[in-house]
Amino acid sequence: MEKKVFELDFRGRKIVVEHGEMAKQAHGAVLVRYGDTVILSTAVVSKNANILSDFFPLMVLYQEKLYSVGKIPGGFIKREGRPTEAATLAARMIDRPMRPLFPEGFRNEVQIVNTVLSVEQDNSPEITALFGSSLATCISKIPFDGPIAGVKVGRVDGKLVINPTAEEAEKSDIDLTVAGTKYAINMVESSAKEVSEADMLEALMFGHEAIKELVAFQEKIIAEIGEEKMEYETLEISDELREEISKACRDDLDKAMRIEDKILKYETIDKIKEDVVNSYIEKNSDLKEAELEELVTKVKLVLEDLEYEIFRRIVVKEHTRADGRKMTEIRPLSTDIDVLPRVHGSALFTRGQTQSLSITTLGALGESQILDGLSLEDEKRFMLHYNFPQFSVGETGRYGSPGRREIGHGALGEKALAQVIPSEEEFPYTIRVVSEILESNGSSSQASICAGCMSLMAAGVPIKAPVAGIAMGLITDGDDYTILTDIQGMEDHLGDMDFKVAGTRNGICALQMDIKIKGITEQILKEALAQAKDARMEVLDVMQKQIAEPRKEVSKYAPKMETFMIKPEKIKDVIGKGGEMITKIICEASNVTAVNDMRAVKVDIEDDGKVVIYHMDKEVIEKTAQMIKDIVREVEEGKVYNAKVVQIEEFGCFVQVWPGCEGLVHISKLAKERVEKVTDVVKVGDEILVKAIGVDKKGRLNFSRKDAM
Repeated sequence: MEKKVFELDFRGRKIVVEHGEMAKQAHGAVLVRYGDTVILSTAVVSKNANILSDFFPLMVLYQEKLYSVGKIPGGFIKREGRPTEAATLAARMIDRPMRPLFPEGFRNEVQIVNTVLSVEQDNSPEITALFGSSLATCISKIPFDGPIAGVKVGRVDGKLVINPTAEEAEKSDIDLTVAGTKYAINMVESSAKEVSEADMLEALMFGHEAIKELVAFQEKIIAEIGEEKMEYETLEISDELREEISKACRDDLDKAMRIEDKILKYETIDKIKEDVVNSYIEKNSDLKEAELEELVTKVKLVLEDLEYEIFRRIVVKEHTRADGRKMTEIRPLSTDIDVLPRVHGSALFTRGQTQSLSITTLGALGESQILDGLSLEDEKRFMLHYNFPQFSVGETGRYGSPGRREIGHGALGEKALAQVIPSEEEFPYTIRVVSEILESNGSSSQASICAGCMSLMAAGVPIKAPVAGIAMGLITDGDDYTILTDIQGMEDHLGDMDFKVAGTRNGICALQMDIKIKGITEQILKEALAQAKDARMEVLDVMQKQIAEPRKEVSKYAPKMETFMIKPEKIKDVIGKGGEMITKIICEASNVTAVNDMRAVKVDIEDDGKVVIYHMDKEVIEKTAQMIKDIVREVEEGKVYNAKVVQIEEFGCFVQVWPGCEGLVHISKLAKERVEKVTDVVKVGDEILVKAIGVDKKGRLNFSRKDAM
């Protein structure tokens, strides 16, 4: 296969696509170079399909290789292990805009693998991988209604920037990832520093213009090297079967879908479907097992299509929601704080049948999360973790390590609240929020933001402003569409868009959009943002009625803290040889025998000399601080000190000015008259006034009793 190279000058940086040299047995493979960032993207499709399956088996992988940034993996096993959270989020970011563009009914397994070979921090490997995933799929035989592309949008000093550099991203008040086709946007992920709806919409459309350039570049490549698309097997369903099932249960399904209670609604719908399926099994019991299985699958698919059709008619044509709400109406809200007595902060947020219990824990800066990934960031002091147990939806299921959904929802909540978290200088704590979803019927990630915000305020974290989140939906029927506020489970499952907006009263802090259709217009985005703002204000009103502002003090169960600075060159004196001195300080101040004792004081010392001390007891903190200050205090020449005699020698006595600070009073400096024996003047334990007179040739502090008298 001949190697081909394609180049594009994209906004001042070069994108190079190489094809035909690497991974030639994959059905589609491209090596994409964006500056010094290099990604190998491959796409492979299975020969056979399980047409009786009820889902499309797409797997998107984003494989971080630490050699790409010149690192060796940490830990005992020196090879890459399970994906980092960043890698999981990158894979989700690629999957979300691509999945809706595969044909309906296509059931061949597709695997898209992105291997990160080299990373230049100014050129996003995630955006490069999204470009490569689309192109590798488009040039292959895999049916796909692309190409798509994505860009990052930042705003530096009021000016919008495509794919900002690391330095620009640091200054930017918008961190937006937007993806789509040349026709429309179909995926959004963003965090922002309280940006207005109008500014966010401008950034979205600015990003889409750049996407069109990348799609045009892909189309040029596809025209030259793209393969003919494969034929694939689908499950054919006759019009007669559709009409027969519709007559049998349409009216019953229509009534069931108008039931307001989620559990009763689902139970009723499931019973109607079950009865229809059983009736076909009974009528066709003479069929072979494989034929009967195929028939049952067809019946189930028709029932799903019928449910989808009825739902859309109810919402778009009748302007009625399944639970009786208006299109812009939020479900009933309730809040509570201090639900758990011994944690540092807790809050319960309930919206309809969705409920989050969020807990905030404060820890020392040394307890921040260490990141072993490809980014410049090596640690994180604010975390939000999201847990979704199966009992929250009344089901049994898998329990174990968090999946992509849990990681994604937690990351969205973390982005939203991170915008209002105080700086390390303002509040030198590591902060962890955990959202336990106790009940779910739509938008538990936004409930996590609301509950998490209240738990932070209850814990005494001085956040800049309260944050609330709301999920918007879109239902289309031809050219008609309806935007829904505060979507619940069925509206999410059967709808066309899940558009989540979180922010303060001043502006947007986080945004996420996934759609199941090919894209949405600027007008729909504008309406959804405006509707979401109204809802956000309503939720904030309820939250602030419960807790108006952060508490002035942290919980009595949270560690208290004191911060001060020492000279960086004195750090070694505080640590001591092999950590001997700091261990002694911690054990003595805390009255424990080991530094890993839970009762021991925590001491963080940073390279710039910043010392942060944490403990539940302020007296322990004060004692620790004094011991450290005594070590780093410097004697001022000419100043008189009260000192204690600690050692007698023939040539003089050693005195302790404070713990860790000792010096010599020479026999000639003990008194104004001549002294024959040191013990004639002082003995061990005496307290005397001494004056600092300098340092001798041996580096010892010298004091004079005679000059202090």
